[in-house]
Amino acid sequence: MEINFLALLVAALSTLLVGFVWYHPKVFGAIWMKEAGLTEESMKGSNMVAIFGFAVFYAFLIAIILQFLTIHQWGAFSMVGGDATKALPSYAAFMSDYGTAFRTFKHGAFHGFLSGLFLALPIIGTNALFEKRSFKYTLISGGFWIVCFTIMGGIICAWI
Repeated sequence: MEINFLALLVAALSTLLVGFVWYHPKVFGAIWMKEAGLTEESMKGSNMVAIFGFAVFYAFLIAIILQFLTIHQWGAFSMVGGDATKALPSYAAFMSDYGTAFRTFKHGAFHGFLSGLFLALPIIGTNALFEKRSFKYTLISGGFWIVCFTIMGGIICAWI
């Protein structure tokens, strides 16, 4: 199996699109800023190129791991040590029969959703507890990542 870096990049970039909507002042932006203790004034002077650049980089790292969580065939590939040329004939037969099974946007979105719910939300929630952030903050930030993981998982599973 090969990694489709374009699909991973598109999945990573999708987080920016979700963020532009999610954190718009008329959606959750104003509430999030209040709960995060930020003001428009405090945001001025930020290096937005660096912020968005690193945001895409981090989302790309998330996309890399999401491909292994959303595409079941990676499990079979890892079982042969990552080298299909050294695999037993049963691997080729398996991939011939099931190589494209469950490779839809819907299936990837399902696994992306579960990953967001059971990975991203607990991480955000734990950080919020120690940072003494509100439950609203946890729901807004965690909800954002659940939506992002869902869309990213769908893109990755359908495209790769």
